Amino acid sequence: MNFNATLMEVLEMELLTSQPDLVEMRMPVNQKTRQPMGFLHGGASVALAETAASIGASSNVDLAKHLIFGIEINANHVKSKRDGWVLARATPKHIGKTTMVWQIDIVDENEQLISTARCTIGVTDKKQT
Repeated sequence: MNFNATLMEVLEMELLTSQPDLVEMRMPVNQKTRQPMGFLHGGASVALAETAASIGASSNVDLAKHLIFGIEINANHVKSKRDGWVLARATPKHIGKTTMVWQIDIVDENEQLISTARCTIGVTDKKQT
C-alpha cells in the first residue's frame, strides 16, 4: 500500500506492526494533531484509530478482489495529551465476509489510555471493469 499523499502522511502516522490480528501505529502530538487549546485533537485520534482498523482489515482480505471501507466508528477520549506520541493498537473482534469489527486502544508513552474506539469495516467485492 502507498501511504504517501494521504492523511497518514499529513498527520505523520507511522505503521509499526501490520498483522491480520494486530496493527500498531504511532502519531506525534504536535501542531498538526492538536486542537486550538493545545491538546491532542479527538478527530486526530479517531483518524489514527480508523486508519489502524482499515489497515488491519485489509490484511484479512484479498485486495485484488475486495475493497474495505469504514462504516462506523465511535470513540471515548479518556485522557488529554499536549505533546509526545500516541500509539494505537488495533485488534479484531469480528472478522466476517462482509463486515469486521476492530477494537482500537490509543495509549501514550507510559501506556496510559488516551482514547478507546470501536470501528466497523465494510468489505465489498471489486467490480470488474
